[in-house]
Amino acid sequence: MPVEAHLLRLLTWFSPAFPVGAFGFSHGLETAIREGAVTDAERLSAWISGLIEHGGGWSDAVLFKAAWAAADPPALADLAELAQAMAPSLERRRETLGQGEAFLIAARAWGHAPLKGAVAFPVAAGAVCGVAGIPVETALVAWLHGFAANLVSVAVRAIPIGQTDGVATIAELEPVILATAERAARSTLDDLGQSAILSDIAAMRHETLGVRLFIS
Repeated sequence: MPVEAHLLRLLTWFSPAFPVGAFGFSHGLETAIREGAVTDAERLSAWISGLIEHGGGWSDAVLFKAAWAAADPPALADLAELAQAMAPSLERRRETLGQGEAFLIAARAWGHAPLKGAVAFPVAAGAVCGVAGIPVETALVAWLHGFAANLVSVAVRAIPIGQTDGVATIAELEPVILATAERAARSTLDDLGQSAILSDIAAMRHETLGVRLFIS
C-alpha cells in the first residue's frame, strides 16, 4: 500500500469525526481543571506532555505497539485482557473499552476485524493498523496526536481556552509526540508502566463531580 493510502486511513481512523465518541471523554482532565491543577495553556501543555511521556499516553502507546505486532488471535486476546486489567479506575476502564469497541465496529468498513467486542482502545487500534500493514511508528504518531488533540479539545471547552491557544498547545506537543512514538515503536511489554499519579487520581475523583461535561 502506498504511503498516501496509509496516511489517508490514519487521518480517517484517528480523526475527531471517527465514531468512537472520544469527544465525550476527558481522561480525568475535567477533574484537574475543576480542582485548579490545569488553568491555562501552559499548564495544559505540561499536563498532556506528562501523560504522553510517563502516563496513560505512554502505556497506551506500548499496548498499541504490542497489538500491532501480535502474531495470532490468542496473543491479541491475552493482550486485550492485560490492557483491561491495567485500567487504574472504573472511569478509565469505561473510556478505553467503549472507544475500543466502537473503533472495531467502524473499522469493519475497511474489512479489518482482528478482534471484536469490548477491547481496550489502544489494543483495538494497534491490531487494526497492524492488519492494514501501516508502519508502526507512523501509526503511533497518528495515535498520540489524536490522544493529545482530544485533551486539548476538552480544555478548549472546559477551562476554557481559545482555539488559538489550543492549536498552539498541539504545536508545542509535536516534539513530545514524535519522540514518544519513536520510543514506543521499539518498546516491548517490559516497558509498560506509568507514573502520572495525579492524572489517575483525577480520573478516580471524576465520578463524584457534582456536574460533569464528560464521561470520564
